[in-house]
Parts: sequence; C-alpha cells; structure tokens
Amino acid sequence: MTEQLMKTVVDCATGEVKSIPLTAAEIAQRDQDAAAFAAQKEAEEQAAAAKEALKASARAKLIAGEPLTEEEAAVLVI
Repeated sequence: MTEQLMKTVVDCATGEVKSIPLTAAEIAQRDQDAAAFAAQKEAEEQAAAAKEALKASARAKLIAGEPLTEEEAAVLVI
C-alpha cells in the first residue's frame, strides 16, 4: 500500500483548511526539487572539503618553508 501525498491549502479569508492529494505533476516537481537540493548540497560539501584540503596544504608548506601557490596564499589570507 502506497501513501497518498497530500498538500494543505488554507483559505486565509475564511480560515478553511483543506487537505488535497498532490497531482502527478506536483509529485514529479517535488522529486526534481529534492534531487536538485541533494546535488547542490553535495557540491557545497565537496567545495568545502577542497577548501580545507587547500588550507592544510598551505599550512604544511608554510611549516616546511616551501613557496605557496597563488590559490594557497589566497585561501590563507581570507
């Protein structure tokens, strides 16, 4: 048995509240939005991990007395 997805519609003028089943198009849009959100979140997490790796590399080079790349210098200055 599958669960029927519902939306709640509130008429502010009358205070009437209705629960209405989602249409196939609304369900498809909901799934697309969820996939886009997950992809965006993954991209943000990867960017954050790359920045942390760049910071760690810059710190290690500073400690070792090696020259930094422009990216490494920029990430430490900010």
